[in-house]
Amino acid sequence: MSPTGPIGIERSIWFREDTEIERDLDFIYGEFKAGFELVEQIQRPGVSVFGSARLPATHKWYADAREVGRGFAREGMAVITGGGPGIMEAANRGCQEANGLSVGLGIVLPHEQKINDYCDLDYTFKHFYARKVCFVKAAEGFVTFPGGFGTNDELFEALLLIQTGKIQHFPVVLFGSEHWLPMLRWLEDTMLPEGFIGPEDIERLVITDDPAAAVRAVVTCSRMECDHTDHGAAAPRGSMTGDGDDGSSF
Repeated sequence: MSPTGPIGIERSIWFREDTEIERDLDFIYGEFKAGFELVEQIQRPGVSVFGSARLPATHKWYADAREVGRGFAREGMAVITGGGPGIMEAANRGCQEANGLSVGLGIVLPHEQKINDYCDLDYTFKHFYARKVCFVKAAEGFVTFPGGFGTNDELFEALLLIQTGKIQHFPVVLFGSEHWLPMLRWLEDTMLPEGFIGPEDIERLVITDDPAAAVRAVVTCSRMECDHTDHGAAAPRGSMTGDGDDGSSF
């Protein structure tokens, strides 16, 4: 890319012509340093919960995410979200209500989105790359509610890291079957036959509509109580399948 006018440091790193390389590298270093220092403060197992910022508090998935947050707090796990409204607020809120540690990793966006009122620890990033690393670094797994591009970006980032062996024994739960089933069928009916993914890439996904099942899927793997074979890997860990009525796997 090439700039078309004056740009700030937050945007300059995207352009091919860069006359301030050291400044840009210092900026990147600062983003990662601040994020890693926040993750260091968590000091307990955690789970990253994703989902749309646009859902109102009256939506069923808001209530479900709130219960998921409570469930993880009761199990002694921190809840990490993007710190915004909607599903993120719900998970943070539920976690706080159950006296858990609630964390928000925010992001500066063109439209204002402040950190919600239910975070005990928070940091607001300027770029997505450092934030995405911290979502994985702080977590033992992901619970992904329905959402837009950002939600799916985080989801497929985790699936790629698992597929390529960058992280291991890392459960990925998809909450809301009516939303996720079409995508899962596309993976099965299109990407798999075309040879772009393998059966194991689909089998590691869990889909459920039950908050308790979502919590259990992550907690059992975090405690090495599941049936998966890669328990010897260091955290963060990956690979997950469902277990009958508690959640379907594909």
